[in-house]
Amino acid sequence: MSHFDVVIVGAGLSGIGTAYHLQEKCPGKTYAILEGRDAIGGTWDLYRYPGIRSDSDMHTLGYSFKPWRAEKAIADGPSILAYVNETADENAIRKNIRFNCKVMKASWSSSDALWTLETRQTGHDTAGEAITCNLLLMCGGYYSYDEAYRPKFEGEEAFEGLLFHPQFWPEDLDYTGKRVVVIGSGATAMTVVPAMADKVEHITMLQRSPTYVATRPAKDAIANGLRRFLPEKIAYAITRFKNVKLQAWMYKKTRTNPEKVKTFLLGEVRKHLGPDYDVDTHFTPSYNPWDQRLCLIPDADLFDAINAGKASMVTDHIDTFTKKGIRLTSGTELEADIIIAATGLELKLMGGVSFSVDGKDVDFADTFSYKGMLYSDIPNFVQTFGYINASWTLRADLTAEYSCRLLNRMDELGMRQCTPRLRDEDQGMPARPWITDFSSGYMQRRMHLCPKQGDRAPWLNTQDFSADKKMIRHAALEDGVLTFSHPATP
Repeated sequence: MSHFDVVIVGAGLSGIGTAYHLQEKCPGKTYAILEGRDAIGGTWDLYRYPGIRSDSDMHTLGYSFKPWRAEKAIADGPSILAYVNETADENAIRKNIRFNCKVMKASWSSSDALWTLETRQTGHDTAGEAITCNLLLMCGGYYSYDEAYRPKFEGEEAFEGLLFHPQFWPEDLDYTGKRVVVIGSGATAMTVVPAMADKVEHITMLQRSPTYVATRPAKDAIANGLRRFLPEKIAYAITRFKNVKLQAWMYKKTRTNPEKVKTFLLGEVRKHLGPDYDVDTHFTPSYNPWDQRLCLIPDADLFDAINAGKASMVTDHIDTFTKKGIRLTSGTELEADIIIAATGLELKLMGGVSFSVDGKDVDFADTFSYKGMLYSDIPNFVQTFGYINASWTLRADLTAEYSCRLLNRMDELGMRQCTPRLRDEDQGMPARPWITDFSSGYMQRRMHLCPKQGDRAPWLNTQDFSADKKMIRHAALEDGVLTFSHPATP
């Protein structure tokens, strides 16, 4: 059995960043990163579909401590993966990673002030070593790597072509000259369609309902200009500040004046596709902007593919699959050699790990989220979950900083346990959804399994980077809610 002061679960963007903060701010602490796969990168190593890229600019999706140097701010997946690997190697993090080590169960003992982790060696599918730690940091993302959301379609077994989900992209797939249909209207579909358009005979994006899209240049002219005459770190900090403010401003406008934002977004689509294109049918959702995540169209690539006649949008419902493609409820048949079901993620909080505290199983749906990172009555436990209205890493960085503050404060107090507890005045407060004002299917399908948030601080799961930054960096840790104790204390 091995013991570490801290265990980080996940060696993706969040896990590697957390390890950096831990090494810098808590240099005396031992730690290990447990990664269920055989490589660093998480999402950016898993997904292999054409055009895989970020939906956020890399000046905010990148780490606060490591400037993004590439000319393109909207980066492709391999470039992001290289960035994460480079971070790990520059900071000697890789030696602390245990690959093919999947955490199956985590059990907390208050008498010992320790988590005991049961692991499995995924490479051999055998029981792994038991590991103990004082603080457990979950950085494994929010969706299942092993399964995707893939509804069964009527008659799909009759289709004679190739049907698959992009999360499991076939190796060496040759789609040159093929007729392709992509089912879906989310970020993956918006990425795959223009990326494949040049090689295919034709590609169709089939959606039940449209999504708001926003186009922007893949290159940040201001960032690239600043780098020419300012030190790299200063140029990066200025660009990061600018983009954080722009993200926050845009989101605020969608809340305070959604009709104005809607008019602007649809106007931009019409500029690219022309007055005769049916924008109302194919690009005008029934909800307000940011009720679901906006999809990014870098350099107008999707619009270019449509204008070139290589791609088309179809908004309709599937009646049934046929031998040669899909028949729609309108009676139209879409012929295809390849059908890609870009139908979404399968939400899987905490990586599917089962938890217990002092022998009692934990149901996170019965807990309240504390500052969006900890959970009521679960000791020495922090989860990294990024923003839904801004770049993921903004919050991941803050969560790592908070974890380090917590560790150092516990040492100062001579305590080994910290637990958020509901105060008397918090008892009976409304149990609100963990994430509000966000109707994306992948989240709504599993919201009943998620922790809750209350109606007052610190039980709010805010989506406000500026407010979180002040709270996490400067607010007192001893707030009457976070209880510090020694293992000898009942």
